[in-house]
Amino acid sequence: MTQPQQPPAFVTEPPRAVLFLGVHNSARSQMAEGLARALAPSDTRLWSAGTQPGKVHPLAIEVMREAGVDISSQRSKALEVVPWRDADTVVTLCGEAEETCPQLATAVRRIHWPLPNPAAAPEAEAGATFREVRDEIRWRVSSLWPRGD
Repeated sequence: MTQPQQPPAFVTEPPRAVLFLGVHNSARSQMAEGLARALAPSDTRLWSAGTQPGKVHPLAIEVMREAGVDISSQRSKALEVVPWRDADTVVTLCGEAEETCPQLATAVRRIHWPLPNPAAAPEAEAGATFREVRDEIRWRVSSLWPRGD
């Protein structure tokens, strides 16, 4: 997976409350939440949820640990148990989530990252696919809170 030439989302004002939304809240949205917790300003409110929550994928936990981010205590959550109406930004991480996303106020910034589902990769390629998706998510999450280094 190669990084696009331009940032995935132009952010004029960094988000203060972000929901990462997936279908099962088991891999992509969990990795995004973990990376955001590591990269966003400490006063940023962050959640992940799924429209049909499952269980956090063990390979998501493993590849995040390799990157120095511990998501082992994160749990897959249903949309109705997180305060998604408080979000100023909703990031959907797959096509199904974008289509099943609840109606949002017009003031909410919506960003769609249509990333491949690493859990669907063949077993022999699963680790590499999870790492590629993790790295892409890290790059995209960092674009939400650019640093002036």
